Amino acid sequence: MNETIINIITTTEVADYRIRLVFNDNTVQEIDFKPFLTRSHHPDIRAYLEPTLFSGFRVEFGELVWGDYALCFPTIDLYKNRIEHDQSMTHAA
Repeated sequence: MNETIINIITTTEVADYRIRLVFNDNTVQEIDFKPFLTRSHHPDIRAYLEPTLFSGFRVEFGELVWGDYALCFPTIDLYKNRIEHDQSMTHAA
């Protein structure tokens, strides 16, 4: 079976909290991270609403990451531009 591993090869911050990602198969996604960040209740995630902290992203091993993987997303979710999952799923308190 010949499966292609999807990696991010370039990124460009195009607007506040919006990043254009180019993948190794030439797919391009422009992702708005602001809704995800503003809906989060976790202070460590909400901290990335600070513009300088948000702009500190990089590509490492084909993945988009911030800090020491303090914030990262599965590459396949970025590829499909689906960083927010079903809101009906709940977490245990």
